Amino acid sequence: MNPRCSAGGLAVGGFSRIGREGIVLVGNPGPEHVGNHFRNAAEGLDLPFQLCNSDLAFQAHPALVKFNWWFRSHRPTHLREFSREVGKTCIVSNAKYLLAAGLAPVDAETLDLVGRAGTFRMNFLTDDPWNPQHTASWFMRALPHYDIVFTPRQANIEDLRRIGCARVEYLPFAYAPAIHFPDPPATPEEEKRYSADVFFAGGADAERVSQLTALMRAGMDVALYGGYWNRYPETSSRARGHATTEVIRKAAAGARISLCLVRRANRDGHAMRTYELAAMGGCILAEDTEEHREILGPDGTAAVYFRSIPDLVERARELLRNDSRRDRLAAEARIRICGASNTYSDRLDNMLRLARGGH
Repeated sequence: MNPRCSAGGLAVGGFSRIGREGIVLVGNPGPEHVGNHFRNAAEGLDLPFQLCNSDLAFQAHPALVKFNWWFRSHRPTHLREFSREVGKTCIVSNAKYLLAAGLAPVDAETLDLVGRAGTFRMNFLTDDPWNPQHTASWFMRALPHYDIVFTPRQANIEDLRRIGCARVEYLPFAYAPAIHFPDPPATPEEEKRYSADVFFAGGADAERVSQLTALMRAGMDVALYGGYWNRYPETSSRARGHATTEVIRKAAAGARISLCLVRRANRDGHAMRTYELAAMGGCILAEDTEEHREILGPDGTAAVYFRSIPDLVERARELLRNDSRRDRLAAEARIRICGASNTYSDRLDNMLRLARGGH
């Protein structure tokens, strides 16, 4: 099996001799994924790298994929083979760092191997591994073998320490300037296509269906992007399918309100969209969490918050009645996020600083 590691440097025998300042990234290279954001960040920092496509570990006959997912603890079909290729890439390329994104298909044995070879091992834990949708015994065994686990959710910090992770650091999500920027509809046709009272992009979790249905019953024009919205009779008429990053930008600009929801099963305090919507210039109506207030400031500064479904409906109504307030909130959110160190290059630079022993 070939992990198809793409090299940011001179290829030698299929590998890049990235050297002792280089980094091996493990993640999904799709444009909207954190793995791709870190690849672009490494390029921006002029850091030699190779990216191993984690999606390849899952590729197999659909029946086998489903069996391994449901009956073998969410196990990637090619976990062992992919892990060995990642280990080989680290050793042959003489990499100083390994950075895996999320529930990366790298097993404990491989992490031990590359650690003994002198590679510093890091994980940016994009999802809550205790979420039943993600829990995997093979991954829980691997987690304590990373030198640092970075988590964007404070709810995971003590859990990770309890299972033996030697070092745990809170590190929020970020935005990617090349992808997340204001991009208003450019033609009358686009204006009509993307016009909405409320825009949301994300999967149709049960609590989200209740929230969006309440807005629709209140008479609001809702645009829904993401998986499974068409499966619910309440929301199917507003489902617009999966969206590219370009569509998300235009939808955020075309809608009067950009709804920012956390995933409760993930115990999120904020989400990737928290930073992305602000960078894209959306007027943010967000769930009221401590992390949202830390990132976007007090209620009414750069975002408006809600605590319940009735509160959500009322806050949305307030925003829809006030064009100038929406414009001010959107502008302030963009200044707050884009005017500080909140890019994935900033996050990667911070990770490497901490890995080198900085504080």
